[in-house]
Amino acid sequence: MFVHVETRQRPRLQWATTLLVIICVMSFVGLALMPLPQRISMWLEWGTVPANIFDAKEPILRQLHDPALLRLVTALFIHVAWLHLLGNLLFLVIFGLPAERALGSLWFLLLFLLGGVVSNLVGALSLAGVRAPIIGCSGAVSAVLGAYIALFPRARLGLVLPLGLYLEFVRVPAFLLIGIWVLLQLIFSYAGPSYGAVVWWTHIAGFLFGVVFALVSRDAIARRLRG
Repeated sequence: MFVHVETRQRPRLQWATTLLVIICVMSFVGLALMPLPQRISMWLEWGTVPANIFDAKEPILRQLHDPALLRLVTALFIHVAWLHLLGNLLFLVIFGLPAERALGSLWFLLLFLLGGVVSNLVGALSLAGVRAPIIGCSGAVSAVLGAYIALFPRARLGLVLPLGLYLEFVRVPAFLLIGIWVLLQLIFSYAGPSYGAVVWWTHIAGFLFGVVFALVSRDAIARRLRG
């Protein structure tokens, strides 16, 4: 970690990651219980539909006060497939919990929401006029990954590998798991509602936002660890 401060402070309750997981799961279950036509309507109503947020023929600055921008946030908690949800939440927990311990729950929640908004905003701008929704918290999780790498650039994480009849515990560089995340996002970019590699702009924007957020926050992290 780029900030190392000795501390005897008692561990604080980490609630932000758990809260985000619960909201995503409840949202997914609630939508899954709806009839398909109503579910599709909800995706279009609360997802980030670029054509409904920005008019490519109007100046962007003039449109930034539109209430439709709220969809940049609500889209983060909507997932179409349970595999997409599971993949997002798995990486959110793996990288989010240590990042939350360093940043604090409120700052971590801010990182997730702002990172998700920025990534969806960039995605909407790059897809101006497209009527397919950008949904899911992939951009927000990308922001968490970016912050994690900035906070723990040399981190190694435990991984359980099935080797025949045995399970082997190994420690691997965090970059390897992030590479798996990139592979998963590549698959879902071509299988999700917003087809094509252009959706990668949401992931790239989220990751870069997370890196910058962590670097800007390092003085606040140091003060927090000192208590």
